[in-house]
Amino acid sequence: MNSMNPIWAIVAIILGVTLYKQFDFQTFQFENTPLAIIYLITFMASVFFLIKGWKQSAK
Repeated sequence: MNSMNPIWAIVAIILGVTLYKQFDFQTFQFENTPLAIIYLITFMASVFFLIKGWKQSAK
């Protein structure tokens, strides 16, 4: 059975929602760009660790 770490899933969901809320679709810019960059890096790392854990548990 494939299992994923719920902590990384929660982090990814929270950061994904935060990035979505901070993005202005009319101007295609973030409200606070430096903070959005940090959020994006952390979001990508959490998704990476989710996929890595999922692949290791599949073996």
